[in-house]
Amino acid sequence: MRKLLTVGFILFGTILRVTAAGEYKFIREIPISGAGGWDYLSIDSKARHLYVTHANKVVVVDLNNDTIAGEIADTPGVHGFAIAPELGRGFSSNGKENKVSVVDLKTNGTMAKVETGEVPDAILDEPERGEIYAFNGKGQSATVIDAKSDKVVATIPLEGKPEFAQSQGGRVFCNIEDKNEVIAIDTKTHSVVAKWPLAPGEEPTGMAIDAAHHRLFVGCDKLLVMLDSTTGKVIATAPIGAGVDACVFDDAAQLVFASCGDGTTTIAKAEGDKLNVVQTLPTERGARTMALDPVTHRIYLATAKFDENAKDERGRPKIIDSTLHVLIYGLER
Repeated sequence: MRKLLTVGFILFGTILRVTAAGEYKFIREIPISGAGGWDYLSIDSKARHLYVTHANKVVVVDLNNDTIAGEIADTPGVHGFAIAPELGRGFSSNGKENKVSVVDLKTNGTMAKVETGEVPDAILDEPERGEIYAFNGKGQSATVIDAKSDKVVATIPLEGKPEFAQSQGGRVFCNIEDKNEVIAIDTKTHSVVAKWPLAPGEEPTGMAIDAAHHRLFVGCDKLLVMLDSTTGKVIATAPIGAGVDACVFDDAAQLVFASCGDGTTTIAKAEGDKLNVVQTLPTERGARTMALDPVTHRIYLATAKFDENAKDERGRPKIIDSTLHVLIYGLER
């Protein structure tokens, strides 16, 4: 009983510290070597690993020491990395080869590759049915993969360009960027069962979920939208910066974070049907993707330095080689 009480007080104290503490502050940065761009970040909180997708590889960061622990090779044009900790497997969406790599998390070795639709981007572990959802941006579809057998079990057509997704209670929710809507997919039938408009939100990208209170948080153009995950009704909105690409939710603190390419991260408090901005955190230009560590409540954002006099193939300022870095922010210094 004494141990249970002690643990309870520790957890309660942590929640109080997170909700009552001051603003998030910069802690340090982790340099990442190599050329090329980046996209999503993901965290395995139990294994204490951060995964940073970077050009044709995934960089593994040790969260206990904030150092590089290894890398996962041969992931051409990687966008996202989904983690199935109960299986000891990770899954990368390789946009340049239209495949998902199945990775052994102990060795970082590739176990298999699975064909997907065109340009897989966001990728999600759906643990209730043991499936992986790869959302194909150009193919406008979702490839569903059995996480144990590495077999494709369904291809779900989507009427638009899918972005990030979340899952809860037999449904997978996904942003459709060019339709300004969220769709709900039934995980048993692998079919779209609802379409919800996000007005006044437009161009949705990042998504986070508060499963306990049935809330979805969607990062739109300069606007964070909160909606009911059971009805799809838009409940509240909050202003954010420009170029949002990721949203994360801290259950303990009831805080939602929206990271924007303009060099800001908006932190809002979810209180019932209200969404109140509590901090606009200055970060760095390009720091648009993010992951949250639920253990330490720190957030991790990736960005790089840019050459304003050179353009990449998409007409954007060129990334300077070996300047990619991960920024760490938290409630402590």
